[in-house]
Amino acid sequence: MTFANKITVARIGLIPVFVGFAIYYSQGVTAGRPEEWLRWVALGVFAVAAASDGLDGYVARRYNQRTELGAVLDPIADKGLLLAAILTLSFSSWRYALPVWFGVLVVARDLIVMTGAVVLVLLQRKVSVRPTWSGKAATALQMTALIAVMLQPDVLLAPVRFNGRALQWVWLDLPVFLAAFFTAASGIGYSALAITQIHLGGHGDPLMAPVPGQEKKAESVRTRRRVAAVGLRGRPEQAGRGTPPDGTKDGPK
Repeated sequence: MTFANKITVARIGLIPVFVGFAIYYSQGVTAGRPEEWLRWVALGVFAVAAASDGLDGYVARRYNQRTELGAVLDPIADKGLLLAAILTLSFSSWRYALPVWFGVLVVARDLIVMTGAVVLVLLQRKVSVRPTWSGKAATALQMTALIAVMLQPDVLLAPVRFNGRALQWVWLDLPVFLAAFFTAASGIGYSALAITQIHLGGHGDPLMAPVPGQEKKAESVRTRRRVAAVGLRGRPEQAGRGTPPDGTKDGPK
């Protein structure tokens, strides 16, 4: 195991440590005796784990330690840390806790993305959907919201005022709402990309589905459709002449 992989494994090991300190602090808040050092330790563990994400990537690139194991473990460690932190802070009793709906939204989005990836692998044996700007923004804003919640500065816990009236929101709600918006947008975007790839591969067309005992016929249909599509793209002047997929022309025999 390379040094970069060991850093990734260590990040996975820090996840339950963070969760433990966060839960113990939450119990102190519930009992009316919060021990602030627990919150600071939880924040420190989370910061170290988040920083190790960039460190293992740098080590892997700098010292040529890219491995298949690292390619599998790294996204598991990243997503595990984010989900563990979001769910812990959504069901905790901190002075400001993440809304439960936020945790549900993040989990639902990740399940949708994961389901789409599995479907693409089963149908096409590969996944070619790359990270989008909305997905990167969602991850960055989720991290920002988590750090803000764990810091809990008094200035962000002040209520939002409009026309001299205090509203039911506090300023700390702003990064949470922004993270929620981009999380939902990225989920919709990834779903649209997956659906597009499925249709481009012909997997949504009943005529392309293989029938037991007729696999050759189904493959013949696929071939004729590809040939017809290429022909129409190359000869646009014949696109409206009713040329059937098998390439024969209408008219007297």
